[in-house]
Amino acid sequence: MVRSSLRTLAALVLLSGLLFARDQKPSTKEGWLQIQSAHFTILTDAGEKRGREVAVRLEQMRAVFAGLIMRDKLRMPVPLEVVALKDDKDYERLSPLRKRTAITDPGFFLAGDDKNIIALDLFADEPWRAIAHPFAHMLLDGNYPPTKAWFDEGLAEYFASVRVDNKYVDIGSDPELTNKYAEDLLGNINDVRHPAKSLTELLMGPLWLDMPDFLQMRLNSQPYHEGTHHTLFYAQSWIVVHYLLAKNLLPQAGTYFNLVENEKSPVPQALRQAFGMTPEQFEKAIKDYFQSLTALFTAQQNADAAVQNSRDVDEARNSGQQVNHFASPLTPDEVSAVVKKVTDDDAHALVAEVMVRQPEHREEGFKQLEALAQDPTDNALAHRALAFAFLQGGDFKQATAQLQAAKDDDPSSSDPWIHYCEALLRFRMAQNSGQAIEGGLANVQQDLRAVVDWDPEFAEAYHLLGLAEVQGGGTHAAADSMRKAIELSPRNRRYVLDLADIYLAQKNWDQAQALLEQLKAGGNPQIAAAARKKLDDLPFIKKYGITPDRAADAQKTRVIEANSGISNPLPDDDADAKPQLKERAPDKRPVKYLKGRIVKVDCTKAPEALITISSAGRVLK
Repeated sequence: MVRSSLRTLAALVLLSGLLFARDQKPSTKEGWLQIQSAHFTILTDAGEKRGREVAVRLEQMRAVFAGLIMRDKLRMPVPLEVVALKDDKDYERLSPLRKRTAITDPGFFLAGDDKNIIALDLFADEPWRAIAHPFAHMLLDGNYPPTKAWFDEGLAEYFASVRVDNKYVDIGSDPELTNKYAEDLLGNINDVRHPAKSLTELLMGPLWLDMPDFLQMRLNSQPYHEGTHHTLFYAQSWIVVHYLLAKNLLPQAGTYFNLVENEKSPVPQALRQAFGMTPEQFEKAIKDYFQSLTALFTAQQNADAAVQNSRDVDEARNSGQQVNHFASPLTPDEVSAVVKKVTDDDAHALVAEVMVRQPEHREEGFKQLEALAQDPTDNALAHRALAFAFLQGGDFKQATAQLQAAKDDDPSSSDPWIHYCEALLRFRMAQNSGQAIEGGLANVQQDLRAVVDWDPEFAEAYHLLGLAEVQGGGTHAAADSMRKAIELSPRNRRYVLDLADIYLAQKNWDQAQALLEQLKAGGNPQIAAAARKKLDDLPFIKKYGITPDRAADAQKTRVIEANSGISNPLPDDDADAKPQLKERAPDKRPVKYLKGRIVKVDCTKAPEALITISSAGRVLK
């Protein structure tokens, strides 16, 4: 707590300056670095040594999680960026607010369809532990089939206790254990008013949730926005997964999930088949296991014990031995990293992007990005971040302008995020207008292929590519792209629904129906409702080749055209009639051949297409 006292004193001394600094750029002016390890990209102003430590710890945590779920290789279907700041006030400026106050956790996780972001306060010790719970959810999303809420939350809580150093891993303690005493600004030790109960305390109570009901419970909260973990549901989820891991029962858990998720077996029957136990026997086995974990009770007693000074507070917090202790799967020498310098403007743009993605900091982030985007800075990363922000807000005109400015600053088009934003912009504009993408469809596909070449695990890029391919009539290529997206992100039910639509376009009725039946019984209410509607429409689609909604829209259009007098709609009694086309004389010009490399395809001016080809040192259009 000596460090905590110094930190408090420094905060008081510098209070006036810090209040002014909240409206300025981060205090660091030089020394921004990008640390690139095998699976993480870290932006930091804390120097190479500290940045490498962040990379090592995250790689170790990733390897530990792979061991827990018995995977040799993990996928990350959403790109991940890490911002690690040495100044806790810079970190506070961009951290989420709870009741209008910045969070006290030294790390937070921002989830997105295009990228996930981790922010760390390197002024604190082991800040990476603060993001272990959402980090586990992120890895589950890409590497484990859909399961019930108790397994996801139980595994994430179990992983939240992880501690790694250069040699060892400790895991299995109570992740929600807190001390009943705290130090005030003057260094006095006082009782914490209404402290939240730890998971151990909750499980020590006389009542547990009924096991069959518990195993079928659903969470109403959105992923990564769960609220408090100090509840009996989280406690029971944690100890059940604790038990499964300790007894090496994860394969049996997989069997259980197949029975309840796919075969729709009742919970008691699935428990008997998978674990050889009734619900009552399963609950007793878990309670007996909990009572055997003496390390948990020792840690709880230490947290409850009366303390006299700040040093005792620290000792009480950390004296509980972890349940599991083993050698780290990775040592620092085994984690290679590439280090490169980042300009101040680029770094400030990336930090401002973290702010603009949060409602409470959006306005300030916008101001910083707009300042960086103006002359003389004219920063490409700021333009790109603004483009995405405008795109998310539905301002397509501004998004287009900012993307064009970013491309002007990066003529080589080397930034994959520009390609992704351009493709996403086309999709959002089409979605907003209710029409198919007009012109540039080939460019959209080209942009998305550039993105997946850059990151072959980017599930959303494959998803959008599949949608673009099916619009272009390439249903086989679209199905391949959509299956790849599902492989990378097996829990995303939207991808499965879109694959069913592709099968319908192929008239592959049986496969489409099988997917829709699966989705209809799933846990996502919106997806389930959409699947039910498509199943109801399936007989009509088989007969007429279009959905009833499209048929109704087409009939409405024909009535409007008939009343307008500007076209000659087909009569109702001659639906098979075809418009008469004027015959065209055959093209007798000689055929010429050119061997070269296609450099660019521009389909923005439909129906024309401009192809740029490089051949024998010449560029032809």
